[in-house]
Amino acid sequence: MEVGSLPVELWRVILAYLPLPDLGRCCQVCLAWRELILSLDNTRWRQLCLDCPECRHPNWPSQPHEEPPSWREALKQHALCTRTWTQNVPELQSSACLLFFRRRKDRRVWHVGPGCEFETLRGALGAVGPYDRVVLHPGVYEEHAEVALKVPVELVGLGQLGEVALLVCMEQQCPTARLCNLVFMPPWFSTVVYKASWGHVQIDNCNFEGAQLQIRGPGTCQARFCSFSQGSSAHFLGVVLSLLDSCDFSGSDTASVTIEGPPVSERNWACKHLAALARTFPSCGVSWNNSPPRGPQAGSTGGHQTPSANVKKEHVSIEDWQRRTGVDAMCQGTVIEDGWSDGDCSEGEEESRDARGTNNGKKPVTLDYKISYDHHGLSHLLKPQPDGSLPLASSPDPPSATPVPLTFQQELDRDPEAQMLEASTLGCILRRCLFREGKGGVHLSNYGQARLEGNVFRRLNYAVRCIQNSTVVMLRNEVCECRASGVFLRLSAQGLIAENNIHSNGEAGLDIRKGANPIIVCNKIHSGLRSGVVVLGNGKGSIRSNQIYNNKEAGVYILFSGNPVVSGNHIFQGQAAGIAINENGRGMITDNVIKENQWGGVDIRRGGDPVLRNNHICYGYSDGVVVGERGRGLIEGNRVYCNKGCGVWVMSSSLPQLLGNYITHNYMYGLAVFCRKDPDNAEAREGNWPGQEGVGGEAGSGERRDAEGEGREGQENLNEEGELFAWESDLDSEDERHSARRSISVALVESNCMSFNGAVGLYVKSSEPLNVFANLVNSNRGTGVAVLQSSQLTRLVTNCVLGNGRGGVTVEKDCRVELRGNGVYKNSGHGVSFCGSGQIVENDVVGNRGYGVQVSGSANIKVLRNRIQPAQGCGVAVLGPVKGVIHDNLLFQGHPESKKALLHVDAGNESCVLRNNSVLRHNNSCPAPPWVLENPPPRPVAISPSGLSSSQYPSRVGVSMTTRISATVESGCHSGSMFCSIL
Repeated sequence: MEVGSLPVELWRVILAYLPLPDLGRCCQVCLAWRELILSLDNTRWRQLCLDCPECRHPNWPSQPHEEPPSWREALKQHALCTRTWTQNVPELQSSACLLFFRRRKDRRVWHVGPGCEFETLRGALGAVGPYDRVVLHPGVYEEHAEVALKVPVELVGLGQLGEVALLVCMEQQCPTARLCNLVFMPPWFSTVVYKASWGHVQIDNCNFEGAQLQIRGPGTCQARFCSFSQGSSAHFLGVVLSLLDSCDFSGSDTASVTIEGPPVSERNWACKHLAALARTFPSCGVSWNNSPPRGPQAGSTGGHQTPSANVKKEHVSIEDWQRRTGVDAMCQGTVIEDGWSDGDCSEGEEESRDARGTNNGKKPVTLDYKISYDHHGLSHLLKPQPDGSLPLASSPDPPSATPVPLTFQQELDRDPEAQMLEASTLGCILRRCLFREGKGGVHLSNYGQARLEGNVFRRLNYAVRCIQNSTVVMLRNEVCECRASGVFLRLSAQGLIAENNIHSNGEAGLDIRKGANPIIVCNKIHSGLRSGVVVLGNGKGSIRSNQIYNNKEAGVYILFSGNPVVSGNHIFQGQAAGIAINENGRGMITDNVIKENQWGGVDIRRGGDPVLRNNHICYGYSDGVVVGERGRGLIEGNRVYCNKGCGVWVMSSSLPQLLGNYITHNYMYGLAVFCRKDPDNAEAREGNWPGQEGVGGEAGSGERRDAEGEGREGQENLNEEGELFAWESDLDSEDERHSARRSISVALVESNCMSFNGAVGLYVKSSEPLNVFANLVNSNRGTGVAVLQSSQLTRLVTNCVLGNGRGGVTVEKDCRVELRGNGVYKNSGHGVSFCGSGQIVENDVVGNRGYGVQVSGSANIKVLRNRIQPAQGCGVAVLGPVKGVIHDNLLFQGHPESKKALLHVDAGNESCVLRNNSVLRHNNSCPAPPWVLENPPPRPVAISPSGLSSSQYPSRVGVSMTTRISATVESGCHSGSMFCSIL
């Protein structure tokens, strides 16, 4: 492009000599000239912006080495901001307006300094007229009494910043004023150097050293490119609107900015101009160079996708995951208890395998003898989907899709309250400021309001403290390296905290307590030396769509009746638990992706009572969900898979409700209910080692603080800044806490799928009762259900135990178990192996490779009204001095060539009563229709065709829930939970 006859390059050289007014005039010549002037952005416009004595680099102080998007736009914003103080146009008669503009045009310039018109600042201020400029020459100006500004005036320092210093205390008594290029230091009689209570003050490119700026509503303030150092601070009391832009705060003894009191109802003239100016500012923020780490499973679990879709899909086979993580999924010989190994084969199983081995050379036998059980009550969980894909319960591969966090705009669209807060401009607005090397950043109290956008808080005691019903809006800030927590919210504080980068803090990234109820969305909270988010003392809050990762302790820690909503977050790669709920904590925890954490994905103990619903808890290096001592909660509709420990680990007098969860592809047990007594080593067993004491001073409580308990030095600083623990007055009643869910007095395991786990599907070693209803336990590498200790009654009702790598159900000596209405199909060992006392009533035991039902030892048992067909061995085998009754059972012959008796009782056993049992055998000479299970159909009998619908869990099984679980962890549980191994 050419303008006239000269090339563009030459025009640019010529135009580089023009001052700012002439460049503006050239822009108005024509479109070609305008484009030419705009093309000088990185040359002439940059030079004009940097040479302006009233402003600094546009990205000062937080990013002074980064170029702005446009130097011309930065200069334009500066010009608009510096004129705000002159917009005080009175709405008077026309003659008065003309007089006002004449004064503005003819305003005088007064010089102060040695050899000038005035020697002192006080003398100059006594002579100036409205809107005059007072130029202070280099030097130090000190006044020994308060100086009043009674007319609008502009005070400007001559020369470089720092050459003009004022030791004064000034009170503004006029509608508007401007201060520029000055250094303020406190006089001997006051730390306050400037105060305004009803007018507007504009402060550009000034330094405050050990001084305080005080603005009281309806007064307003606009400060740009100012530095507050050596303990300086800004105090805002009841302000309606003030703006601090690109200021540097360092070395504060208290909070750098204090905002106190609700905005007053009265407005001054500058409010509408500041609001318009705030809306015209471009969206500001800090650059985040520390992106979330990508672990070995990040791609497979959808942890760091762009939020253009709600779900990321990627095919991941279980073999791929095992290869990535080094997991030996065969898990051969998993020791569950001393003397009991899941890798050992029983006599019946050995015979079955021998029979299979000897039949290899024979003619295949027809399969017509097998009784069909495909239409049992839980078969809908195993059938292919309409699109041909396999459901979770029958898929050999782990889930390949996880939700991604919503974007900030999506969160705003669905939350009107967040939308209102994001658009608000009341109170004090801080943008692009740097807070560093001091005690505190911003402190709000007593209904104060503030908006913090694009600021950096670094190496402070705390960044933001919001208390006493105050409201804070934090957008796109960086909060890092604070010695305590980054953001504190107390005493019914509220607000919106969104798109911030909160990392590397000494305590929690966010600390919420005492009724505070903020909205926390779309933040990155990571690399903390303690937890990511702590909610306690009746704290609330909505924690949504955040990325919380790589924290040393729990990603989210809830205790002392904290009750937040935790939804849609990605919580991953933490060095302890993903979410810990402790000390009567509650919370609604839904739709999160909790993965790759070193300890339990979710840890619940000591009265913790959350609702845990529809989460993906996966790829953890320990257990998926841990329910510790006195843990409660509703655990519903979650997908717990590919964890190196157990899927769910329940222990120590817990009372959870597990409803409708998919617990699949975990390295060890699917669900383990564990209690092991060891009185000789009780101290170590209960986690009470030297140096540990409970939270809130409960020393020697005999339980770990939470999933990441690490002794005294590993505990959260919950008694921050001398606050006393007085949670009793904040706690809600038990009635309120449990009014929204079904009340139980027994741990309940209902409508879950436990599939493709590396060892036992459901493992029970408990001293308290347990109800297990309507679960699908299939395709686990070990036994389907193993009950090794159950001194009180364990009820297994209407479950389907199908296709497991060992036996179907194993009950060991001295256990009290009731099996009723279950279907036990096609397991590789015995269908039911029973050595305890109890009942086996109305079950279907079909197609298992070992015995159908084996009763042994000194068991006292009733085997009633069962339908049994073994594949190879006996239907019912009574071995040893068994006491009990076996009657009204229907036994079908299995393999036609099997020579085993369908009903076998050891010779010499006179204490076992056999009565009214029916035995059906094959008749090779007279072919008959194949046997079927009817009246009722194959068990478990269908109760609801809707499947695992979360809304129907409470009504699906109409039985009385009457027990609780107890489990105590033994030190040295070498083959139990990975969690216990770490202990």
